Amino acid sequence: MRPTFAIASCLIASIALPSIGTAETTMADSNEPAPAPEVREQRSTLEDQTAVAVTIYNEDLALIRDSRRVELPAGRSELAFRDVSGQIRPETALLRATEGSAPQVIEQNFDFDLLTPAALLEKYVGREVGLVRTHPTSGEETEETATVLAATEGVVLRVGDRIETFQVGKAPGRIVYRDIPATLRDRPTLVLTLESEEAGSRRLELSYLSGGLGWKADYVGELSADEQQLDLAGWVTLTNRSGTSYRNAQLQLVAGEVNQVEEAMRAPQHEMMAMRSASPAPNMREESLFEYHLYSLAHPTSIADNQTKQVALLDAPGVTVGKELLVQGDQQAYREPRGKLAQALPVTVYLTATNDEASNLGLPLPAGILRIYQRDSQGNAQFIGEDRVDHTPKNETIRLKLGRSFDVTAERRQTEFKKLSGTGPWQYQFEGVYEILLRNAKSEPETVVIQERIPGDWTMLEESAAHEKGNADTAVWRLEVPAEGESRLSYRVRVRY
Repeated sequence: MRPTFAIASCLIASIALPSIGTAETTMADSNEPAPAPEVREQRSTLEDQTAVAVTIYNEDLALIRDSRRVELPAGRSELAFRDVSGQIRPETALLRATEGSAPQVIEQNFDFDLLTPAALLEKYVGREVGLVRTHPTSGEETEETATVLAATEGVVLRVGDRIETFQVGKAPGRIVYRDIPATLRDRPTLVLTLESEEAGSRRLELSYLSGGLGWKADYVGELSADEQQLDLAGWVTLTNRSGTSYRNAQLQLVAGEVNQVEEAMRAPQHEMMAMRSASPAPNMREESLFEYHLYSLAHPTSIADNQTKQVALLDAPGVTVGKELLVQGDQQAYREPRGKLAQALPVTVYLTATNDEASNLGLPLPAGILRIYQRDSQGNAQFIGEDRVDHTPKNETIRLKLGRSFDVTAERRQTEFKKLSGTGPWQYQFEGVYEILLRNAKSEPETVVIQERIPGDWTMLEESAAHEKGNADTAVWRLEVPAEGESRLSYRVRVRY
């Protein structure tokens, strides 16, 4: 019985051992990582686009909302969103589904390395290309295999057993490439790795911030012959250097200074129109947005890459304006003797208006340049000056510096000066007498504003005309200067500082 049992045990062992070994091998095999499934890239072009909206801010910033209809498979896939802005800020990209189930975004890559001869050559460093030469006499073409060794400041090729160099763009023949590297794109492309629960068609909207888009306001005004009314037209100038075009875009403009975290053509002349209330241009709608103002174009417009476009912003004929001739003095004249020599002072011309409905305006005005024209005796519009307008809300004053008066002149004399004391801070005291002479060569009278900035603690002791105190260091006089005549202002002032 014992031998029989031993033989049986050996047989069992010999049968069991291979089974154990097979089980261990199977377990070991199961621990190896499974090969990653191949992810097929799908391309979405402008042909898939159903809508695009562009909101442009003042500081080289725009918000793009690009809606497209795409077919997505179930599971993981890569969606190449072509024709996005070349200056997209990828970290701001947001993908959402406006129709159908929303896929999950696993990863996104912005391929901004565009396909150019230089970029293609650089990607082929270490790889083989074909070098095709043409015989200068027979015209016969021959091709040699070459290896690209360098392509930075120049090109270095290994051709057979020799090394050839040449400048980029000046190859001794045609360079033939076998394929295009996957990282080179002919258009700016955002590649999204998506996970979808089900296959099917859906509408996706990609929103992102971008540079390369900007806008500014330009204004043209025609001043009436009596210089009391201004026909004002406003234009928006758009500039697109973002690297892509936006077809039939819904355009909106934000006027105001939007905070951002910093990282390490002239408008056509406006014809005279009958007086009526100011209003936005028929194709532009204005509304408040937070602490800014939003202007929306009523109809879609296409903005091509590397294009400047103008859109009408507002129409405001018959705006009530006033003219101001201003003379400003020099603070230093109150601290030192100047003698009795006359000092010529410029007479600056300003045009002023109140941005309210009573003046036939009353619209929020984005910052921009306002150019003023006036018709001569022959009816031809002549340019008389321009100035920059800041963002101007309703009921604020607009003040435009147009230039200097030719016919109205001013000069100033210091007729007396003495130092009263000067032993320490607030002990320096000076007293002076000043005279300002205004002359008017025009055939009609003019009003001139004299604005003197007086330093320190000052007291007006005597004056030939009463002044107004503009602020702590400014005295203001308004003098009428008769036609082809002159007016004189004299005053004595004591200054302590």
